[in-house]
Amino acid sequence: MIRSIFFATAMLLGLSAAAHAETFVFTAIPDEDESRLRTRFDKVATYLSGKLGVDVKFIPVKSYDAAVTAFRNDQVQLAWFGGLSGVRARQLVEGSEAIAQGYEDQFFITYFIANTSTGLEESKDFPMGIKGKTFTFGSKGSTSGRLMPEFHIRKELGDAPEKVFSRVGFSGDHSRTIALVQSGAFEVGATNYTVWDNEVKAGTIDTSKVRIVWKTPTYPDYQWTIRGDLSKKFGAGFKEKVTQALLGMNDADLLASFPRKSFVPASNADYQPIVDVGKSIGLLD
Repeated sequence: MIRSIFFATAMLLGLSAAAHAETFVFTAIPDEDESRLRTRFDKVATYLSGKLGVDVKFIPVKSYDAAVTAFRNDQVQLAWFGGLSGVRARQLVEGSEAIAQGYEDQFFITYFIANTSTGLEESKDFPMGIKGKTFTFGSKGSTSGRLMPEFHIRKELGDAPEKVFSRVGFSGDHSRTIALVQSGAFEVGATNYTVWDNEVKAGTIDTSKVRIVWKTPTYPDYQWTIRGDLSKKFGAGFKEKVTQALLGMNDADLLASFPRKSFVPASNADYQPIVDVGKSIGLLD
């Protein structure tokens, strides 16, 4: 009898330890240089682990599609997505939610940039002079590097990018877009304004070779999206704990690495404009 009680107790303790040992895993779209992403999100993992009381791990991915796939397959339970990738992920995983966004993500901007050899100057109006030039987007799944710039190109120039430019490319991330336009490999490109601003501060952009020529109207972009089935692994209320940890992030150094001034509440409904634009140009069903 005593042995049975001892065995049952040991089993319960073992199950409890196994549950406690569950690792909370997250990822992020690879929108800029991988070493910078690793530095930023390893810090986030340390922060979240302290707030949540569980082991937290960041895993990098090679593409926007890979981030969505990892989320769909429950290889990660949380992701820092762009507007378009977040919408795609939530469509694939029932019950998933956008829970927080950067303060700046409520009114995000894309910069159209041009090599100075083009003679293009910054204007408040759409730069019609980009027609016929070589143009690079960022990733095919990027909101700021593909979705929104393509929307404005189609609206203003009246046709698909392949029809209005002499050559179209996809750099893969915003840092590469800037480098390609600065080098002259492409005459014009579209990039995330926060990556541009960060690289200007870091001194990696030569503004004698590349400049901003247009800034888009604002739109909702990056957000933290979480799976809705976390209670199975981490217990009731875990999603709310994660949400509060993200909204409560106030470390200046950590926020500056995004860069964001703070994180604010978000919901799936906030990204309806992204759904509408994605459908209008055929990037969402």
